[in-house]
Amino acid sequence: MDSTAQRAPRPTGRTVAYDPSRPAPPLHVRAAAVLDAGWTGTSTVPSRGLYPHQWSWDSAFIAIGLRHVSPLRAQTELETLLAAQWADGRIPHIVFNPSVPLDAYFPSPDFWRSSAAGRAAGAPRTVQTSGIVQPPVHALAAWLVHLADPGLSRARGFLTRAYPRLAAWHRYLLHRRDLGGGGLVSVVHPWEQGMDNSPCWDRPLSRVTPAPARSFRRADLDHGSPEDRPTDLDYGRYVRLAADYRDRGYADGSGDFAVEDPAFNALLIASEYALARIARELGAAAPARQDRAERLTDALVERLWEPSAGMFLCRDVRAGELIPERGVSGLVPLLLPDLPRDLAATLVRTVCGPHFGLGGTTRLVPSYDLLGDAFDPHRYWRGPAWFNTNWLLERGLRLHGERGRADALRRGILHTAGASDFAEYVDPYTGQACGATGFGWTAALTLDLLHDRPAWDKDGVTAIKGEVRG
Repeated sequence: MDSTAQRAPRPTGRTVAYDPSRPAPPLHVRAAAVLDAGWTGTSTVPSRGLYPHQWSWDSAFIAIGLRHVSPLRAQTELETLLAAQWADGRIPHIVFNPSVPLDAYFPSPDFWRSSAAGRAAGAPRTVQTSGIVQPPVHALAAWLVHLADPGLSRARGFLTRAYPRLAAWHRYLLHRRDLGGGGLVSVVHPWEQGMDNSPCWDRPLSRVTPAPARSFRRADLDHGSPEDRPTDLDYGRYVRLAADYRDRGYADGSGDFAVEDPAFNALLIASEYALARIARELGAAAPARQDRAERLTDALVERLWEPSAGMFLCRDVRAGELIPERGVSGLVPLLLPDLPRDLAATLVRTVCGPHFGLGGTTRLVPSYDLLGDAFDPHRYWRGPAWFNTNWLLERGLRLHGERGRADALRRGILHTAGASDFAEYVDPYTGQACGATGFGWTAALTLDLLHDRPAWDKDGVTAIKGEVRG
């Protein structure tokens, strides 16, 4: 996610007074309070004051948690995002709040210039957005939100209105973003994949000439320590890629950066299964969507599986080769129901092995290889553990019969979320809070795990495919 980070205070050895007359509120009450604090009336900001707009995949994860508090708010969350969709089908990664000052966040609306630069691609005229996208979790979120209160959903026509927009979103990705020609979606900017600063991007980014430092001002450094944030060199490359994409009218296909990412494509596959269920709910036939999900799974295995790494790797489309870096993105396909059994078993061994340490050296799964040269337990996406990726892995472990490991990871997520004050991300060894606290998707996914622990067995990808797996 392209968003500025506020560094949480590090432990200073101060004592905490124990007051038995004022017990801490239950975890679900605290998590709901975080979402209430971020609610704008139509959507939820990831962290008020630091992330003052609406982010695409944040809203999808937030809606999954909000459904346990208010199904109506969860539906509204997704409807607000979908209302900013471009005519070509893309769902932008940021929907800007016009009441927020331009200097509160960079890149701001005057950088993206969506209504002008994106006119040919059908950018909306009445709302300002970014021009790039984020992982397609939205159909999965919409289906789970529907299941929270089917009566309300049907009465409001929630799925009836959402379905054509979600279908157009998937068409855009499948038709405009198959830049490698192998059936998978490519991202054209690291911010699109959501794991902005991952070492997996270092090699393809090295070909990008950075924008001059004087041409932009990094608002993120107002809130966080430089050693926890992307370097000035990397940030200059991010800005260059975004500016070049904007200056091409947000046309796809000719940029310097194009990467097939396993997590992005796995989430598309999960959402294709969800769209199949939504179509059946609306009385339409859905075998083509289920078939497409299965074909995409085959393409994912064919193009991105690396047996020697024991996991999926990113593919640099411009260089025509896999990127030899182990990021958590390569574990996320564990959530797919049609993943071959031997690959699923290998992914479990990898996540529990020395590179990620789950159940051994780490509390939560880190964002990057513990043994990698670029590992840093605090620097943004180069080692810290994030709650959304751990939520996805908890679901994947449960789906493939690893209930003991899933239960242990669930306990670790809940404990760490509460102890860190719902941090944006944490040190994978200690659980120390990093980035913003009171973070939206951390609170939302905490609610989901608290209120719907068996959800993946009955409501998630397993049920989306219409099967029960042990």
